[in-house]
Amino acid sequence: MPMDVYNVHERLLPVKASEAGALIDSLASDGDLLWPRGSWHPMTFDRPLSVGAVGGHGPVRYRVAAYVPATWVRFTFSGPRGFHGFHEFAALPASGAPAGGDRSVLRHTLAMAARGPARLTWPLFWRPLHNACLEDGLDRAELACTGTVARPARWSPYVRALRTFAR
Repeated sequence: MPMDVYNVHERLLPVKASEAGALIDSLASDGDLLWPRGSWHPMTFDRPLSVGAVGGHGPVRYRVAAYVPATWVRFTFSGPRGFHGFHEFAALPASGAPAGGDRSVLRHTLAMAARGPARLTWPLFWRPLHNACLEDGLDRAELACTGTVARPARWSPYVRALRTFAR
């Protein structure tokens, strides 16, 4: 099945990839340093982050399909209807940085085939909310690694309107 949606968000962090990966490991825990749960539905699972854990955030549902601690986690979608694919977080050494160097990239990738109603709801509703949520999460990652956020994400008027409408 072709993936007609490919969406990537990433942040360069002044820490080793293993330190950025620790943010991934904290997902859905009481000490979550990555997911922006104060502003968005929290990420929750039926057990600690591990392969086979089932959960999601709000109406977006998924299962942990693969997990390499401090490095990478992949989630496969089970909802909303028409989402066929995955999203994942990866902590990677920054391009040009030596192995074990003190710069890394925290990347979120979403790849999916949007079918049925998702062909309309993804671009009009889900994509703008997804983009805002991910940028808020990357702000949290930067804050956790540096104590500050150089350029905080800002929600567009459209995202603010969607959030108001969704309430």
